[in-house]
Amino acid sequence: MAERAAVSRESPGRGRAVPAVVLATVVAVAAVGVAAVVRHSSDARDPHATAEPSVHTAKVIRRDLSDSQTVVGQLGFGPVKELKGAGTGTLTKLPPDGTTTGRGRALYRVDDKPVSVFYGDTPFFRDLKKVGVIGNDVTVLRNNLAALGYDVGDEGAVRRSAGQAPVQGSTLTPSLVAALKQWQQDVGLKPTGELKVGDGVVLPGPVRVSGVKAQIGDPVAEDILGYVAPKKVITVPVDAQQVSAIKPGEPVTLMLPGRNVPGTVSGISGTAQDASSQPPAGDDSTSKIDVTVLPKRASDVANLDEGDVPVEFVSEIHKNVLTVPIGALLALSGGGFAVQRPGGELMRVRTGMFATGLVEISGKGLTEGLDVVVAS
Repeated sequence: MAERAAVSRESPGRGRAVPAVVLATVVAVAAVGVAAVVRHSSDARDPHATAEPSVHTAKVIRRDLSDSQTVVGQLGFGPVKELKGAGTGTLTKLPPDGTTTGRGRALYRVDDKPVSVFYGDTPFFRDLKKVGVIGNDVTVLRNNLAALGYDVGDEGAVRRSAGQAPVQGSTLTPSLVAALKQWQQDVGLKPTGELKVGDGVVLPGPVRVSGVKAQIGDPVAEDILGYVAPKKVITVPVDAQQVSAIKPGEPVTLMLPGRNVPGTVSGISGTAQDASSQPPAGDDSTSKIDVTVLPKRASDVANLDEGDVPVEFVSEIHKNVLTVPIGALLALSGGGFAVQRPGGELMRVRTGMFATGLVEISGKGLTEGLDVVVAS
């Protein structure tokens, strides 16, 4: 007896390609007599049909059916990013590996002066010293000083000449300059009210130092250190052809030893990694794109060693649908599919999603709890 078709969970796309496999399977099943007369239309009965000992029955069940793929990721602190210093001077103190940064705290020292951490997406690429200057770097300064509790005042109106192109970012106002002076005094810098390139380092958020490259005595304008996410994440290499089904912010399931826990997609790499640069993956090797996943609760992975973690991505869900095992499908000679009742009656069905060994069905007379024959 032909074995029941199984649906791979490796790729959402494969689930929808199953009917061809099912067709081959159920034709073989029909050939050995599971359904003696598949040419009958819906609701037809075959008085000569006999049950064989290699078949059993299953009930039509109403449930949520999901199309998913499970990919093995790597638990760790994510990809390492490099930090290069700016400005002039000599490195006089460096952080130890494993240091977690904090807003406003010194990360290293240059000429024995602290270089503090600011959070944002625009580095300090110029000296900020002239009231009225506008830019995203000013926004970074303003937002961070405000977050540290300094009074930065109102944003202030931006004056532009007629026809002048708009400039993005905040304005360096007298109030912001006063707040800068107060911060400089508090951290041990000369309160000039001017922020020079190199006085602060801009990072995307809290990070963890991972590998100091520079040495004390080196010039600051060199590669200083590497950094990673401050908490453990799972980096999942997904086939480039399948990554379009994954969206940042969507929920996932992390399959940890002995239990499953919830997680969230936090980011998707914009660069595909060629399969040749990765461990052999058999005949299915393709280019990969790294998807970063965060556990919903950091404590779920805090005590786990770095290693492999399977991650389940759900690309599609059909809620509250009737389902049967795939082995219950029979191919009709005129096209389409049917399910067979224990007494031999064939009921024509329409198929929907295929997933996890089940198929979504609909059709006249189908109800939850109905018994159907399934090839074993």
